[in-house]
Amino acid sequence: MGARKHNKAEERKAANKSFFVAKAQSVPTSPRKMRLVADLVRGMKVELALHALQFSAKEASNRVYKLLRSAIANWEAKNEGARIEDSGLYIQEIFVDAGRMLKRVQPAPQGRAHRVRKRSNHVTLVIGSRTRKEE
Repeated sequence: MGARKHNKAEERKAANKSFFVAKAQSVPTSPRKMRLVADLVRGMKVELALHALQFSAKEASNRVYKLLRSAIANWEAKNEGARIEDSGLYIQEIFVDAGRMLKRVQPAPQGRAHRVRKRSNHVTLVIGSRTRKEE
């Protein structure tokens, strides 16, 4: 590996240490419904996002809540003894991609059939920390 490529890889690794990722794959909810919840918490502080998800009436919010708890656990594994409140964690990025679609058939009148598409999605959540620049 060339020196320039090696240096770029080292920079990328150092940048990746500042944020933590959690992924949920093949979540049996339509991507459209999940995106509504993702848009609700995007850019929020972690504590506020946990409360918003916990008391949201949407079913998809329970799955995003668990995913956020997983991302926080990933952060705690690296930063033992640190407090979430003092670290300035926020949801840096959250996006929802379409997963596989199960195609089923539902009987319809007069010998016909309607296709039922059971959608799923993949959710990726990235948390980072905001550090205050003291001048």
